Amino acid sequence: MTGTNEQAARAARAVIPGGVNSPVRAFGSVGGTPLSIVSASGPTVTDVAGRDYVDLVASWGPALLGHAHPEVVAAVQDAAARGLSFGASTPGETELAEEVVARLTIRGTPLVERLRLVSTGTEATMTAIRLARAATGRDLIIKFAGHYHGHSDGLLAEAGSGLATFALPGSAGVPAPIAAQTLVLPYNDLDAVRDAFAAHPDRIAAVITEAAGANAGVLAPLPGFNGALALEVHKRGALLILDEVLTGFRVHAAGWWGLESSGVTGSTGWLPDLVTFGKVLGGGMPLAALGGRAAVMDLLAPLGPVYQAGTLSGNPLAVAAGLATLRLATPEVYARVDRASAIVADGVHDALSAEGVTHVIPRAGSLFSVAFRSGEVLDYADAKDQQSWRYPPFFHAMLDQGVSLPPSAFEAWFLTAAHDDAALDRILTALPAAARAAAAATPPAT
Repeated sequence: MTGTNEQAARAARAVIPGGVNSPVRAFGSVGGTPLSIVSASGPTVTDVAGRDYVDLVASWGPALLGHAHPEVVAAVQDAAARGLSFGASTPGETELAEEVVARLTIRGTPLVERLRLVSTGTEATMTAIRLARAATGRDLIIKFAGHYHGHSDGLLAEAGSGLATFALPGSAGVPAPIAAQTLVLPYNDLDAVRDAFAAHPDRIAAVITEAAGANAGVLAPLPGFNGALALEVHKRGALLILDEVLTGFRVHAAGWWGLESSGVTGSTGWLPDLVTFGKVLGGGMPLAALGGRAAVMDLLAPLGPVYQAGTLSGNPLAVAAGLATLRLATPEVYARVDRASAIVADGVHDALSAEGVTHVIPRAGSLFSVAFRSGEVLDYADAKDQQSWRYPPFFHAMLDQGVSLPPSAFEAWFLTAAHDDAALDRILTALPAAARAAAAATPPAT
């Protein structure tokens, strides 16, 4: 397909709701015409008009190695030549599970003993919730405001009027009784967690948390928060579900838990009961997983009473892409991603500072975002309390110069191992004009 992005968007809107198959792609937060991408390679993507952009979306995380890594593409092509789907088990599924278990064993402590492959992060978290309820015989779930765990009904919930009150539906079509099974608390607030358990004794099955928040911009856990949260949850007979769909295998070879367990950040010696994975796990193909202790995971059918199934779960093409990606994700790859991320984050800070634009750069490992405010961003209330109207002109100034950013101020930025010095130079060269655009922005009329 050739033409313009506007022509592509118009054609899409005629047959696809809003012209997109995932809402953030519509550019609703930044305005303008969304990109229609036809190819990608290394650190760049190319649109229907043939223009290439240095990409800081990275398929929302999976492209750790860069786009279309030759060895990953070859692995998928080889798998496709043998058949697209079998409706049966394959040796590749076992190999991928073994790779994950090995990567998630630090100093002899395994984070995961069993792994179940699914197709999406939503399926992974939905199944983890079901498992937690079965394991504890309880119904209520705690999640944190600003954390995203997929679009299943019970997790599309918004905070009620008090810290220990039941949630409200976060989307049309979500029944209030289902939303009411979730308590939505402020992030990084252990007292709120204690209050919720006190208000609902022996009723809370699990707390689900992003290992490091990255869906309201970056919301890093305070040092020691995850370990203290695990202690609080386990003291009350509940389970801790660690959502590493986004951070897993991206910020460290063993995800955010690996960063903490290696003593790089946070606290060591704590274990969640269930963990969800996606993004990098599939290397750009639809693949996700949940894992955990054997005693909990073996409650899944066919061994136990918790039902979960998927016709395309463990799809051989997706497994091949994921296995190739993980095997190529060496310490050198993570070092390159960390370096590139630091250069870009520092460059954003320097450019905005030069124009006198108030901002902070929240960071969590190699993930970062921009918040147009003066104080730290510790929770969702902080994330929303910013001059987010400065982001659209900043975004479009970068896009005009051939740099594609996440199309929302409330998303993390992603670097890859393919962002070489030439790609980084293009980003840094574009930043001063974007900073000037942010400085010149005016708040919308009320």
